[in-house]
Amino acid sequence: MKIAVLGGTGLIGSKVVQNLTAGGHEVVPCSPSTGVDIITGKGLEEALAGADVVVNLTNSPTFDDASAAFFQTSMDNLLAAAGKGGVRHVVILSIVGAELVPELAYYRAKVLQEDILKAGPVPYSIVRATQFMEFIDAVLSWTTDGDTVRLPATPIQPIAAQDVADAVAEVAVGTPLNSTRDIGGPDVFTLDELGRVTLDARSDSRTVVLDDTAGMFAAVRGDVLTTKGDARLAPTHYIDWLS
Repeated sequence: MKIAVLGGTGLIGSKVVQNLTAGGHEVVPCSPSTGVDIITGKGLEEALAGADVVVNLTNSPTFDDASAAFFQTSMDNLLAAAGKGGVRHVVILSIVGAELVPELAYYRAKVLQEDILKAGPVPYSIVRATQFMEFIDAVLSWTTDGDTVRLPATPIQPIAAQDVADAVAEVAVGTPLNSTRDIGGPDVFTLDELGRVTLDARSDSRTVVLDDTAGMFAAVRGDVLTTKGDARLAPTHYIDWLS
């Protein structure tokens, strides 16, 4: 198949491109660096022309209220170009439990992205993942003050970026789900516990302090960001990934 990967040079996108190429597909990685801008629409129709599948892994540059406008515009442009190009399957990557945390503007924006795709004319698949292992360092940095890292006890189920890419690539070459597939890592930690495990593994002298008001994940109540039911569990354990 011919598969266009928007955001094809990013953390997940570059791995999806590698997987699909190894599978023998004709893969077109798309990003501003390749002349494709999903917001202005520049190069989008040309990139999607003749594609069987489009995987959209583009992301808002901010996590604030502006993220909704990004996903509205990008999805409108994508679906218009996909319709003209005869695309038969659109895949996006979203977040497990996003609709259960309306307090977070970025999560509301991701739900908006899902809803636009569901209402569109092209068969679709939505892959929802838990938090990426690669982003844990950034999460710790948000609430670091000197030698102290303040973190809430939010349950987190970290998943490796490669495992996310494997799941996205698998869905992309399959029949459109016209629904959602949840994926997550094999282990659940509270975020403060995850912080301590991370710092210990790296001999980092910072101290984690439990603070249920600290950082973005303080808005999360309960285990809504962990997988349930028939979700797929990835093979990579966080402890192994750290080492």
